[in-house]
Amino acid sequence: MAKWGEGDPRWIVEERPDATNVNNWHWTEKNATPWSKDKLKALLQDFVISGSGQECKIVEIEKMDGEATANNRKGKLIFFYEWNIVLKWKGTVDNEDVTGKVSIPNLSEENDVDEVELTVSVDESNNASEKLKVFMYNVGRDKLRKQLDTYIKELKKDFAKGLILPKKGTEQDEVKVKPDKETVYASGFNKQKIELQTVISEPKNVGCKLDVKTLETVERFQCQANELYEALTRTDMVTAFTRGHVKLDLFKGGEFVLFGGNVCGKYDEIIPNKKITQTWRLKQWPAGHYSNVVMELVQKEDHTELKLTQTLIPSAEFEATRANWNRYYWDSIRSAFGFGSFLY
Repeated sequence: MAKWGEGDPRWIVEERPDATNVNNWHWTEKNATPWSKDKLKALLQDFVISGSGQECKIVEIEKMDGEATANNRKGKLIFFYEWNIVLKWKGTVDNEDVTGKVSIPNLSEENDVDEVELTVSVDESNNASEKLKVFMYNVGRDKLRKQLDTYIKELKKDFAKGLILPKKGTEQDEVKVKPDKETVYASGFNKQKIELQTVISEPKNVGCKLDVKTLETVERFQCQANELYEALTRTDMVTAFTRGHVKLDLFKGGEFVLFGGNVCGKYDEIIPNKKITQTWRLKQWPAGHYSNVVMELVQKEDHTELKLTQTLIPSAEFEATRANWNRYYWDSIRSAFGFGSFLY
């Protein structure tokens, strides 16, 4: 039998300032959602993005859904946060106002801030808007990630206070969070607990500017414009020329998935029989990188012309992307539906 005053310290009641939660053994939780909303608004609302002679501003936070909590268990701090944010931005180029959005669908503890997906879109597609879209993609995303990183750091700093309670003879301001390990719980249905060893190193500049190219091509098909439009948008017809299961949510903001997930994205604009605009990517592209695809259909006297413009293609993937459009889209559509070929 243990002597008086000996034994498991979890069960020894010490004289404490708060008289509760001895040795920080019990689970304590602090709601960080209201604080997080105020902090994110302060960091993002009216945030100005400038560089390379161009400037854009976040004019509105259209959507901010999510929650955040800070927890203490056995003296370890555990942070949960998950946010779905949509920002409206505005800029001017060539004396023309341009507006668009930045979508941040999953800001959570599961991902490092440089892995968080930020999707840039414009409200109207034209030469001026494409210039600022490229600027927001190459410059704006990095600067917005820095703001998100500030939120995460301040969340952990501010909500560490008061969660790790002092032991007997220890002043509150002497209590420090041990940096040896950080516990991360992956959100979602399959939650996992991961113990990460913290390594303190010199700050580094993460990421680099991606070299991109633009693809422009005109294809001709021996069919009516409405027939070609259906071949590109009807689930049964797209399944036929791609030879596999497809997902097509044919509305603005709807998702599409083709070729077993190797091609995916969202619809930005749909004008039946005339125009399809997409945010489009290949699976092997850098994480979070999307191109902008515009397909314009023009009815001619005896055929239909399709003009394809694709911006923001990674330069290293340019030739492969062009070849894949020809092989897996245009040649396959002509073969599947008998839309024929022209001798140029």
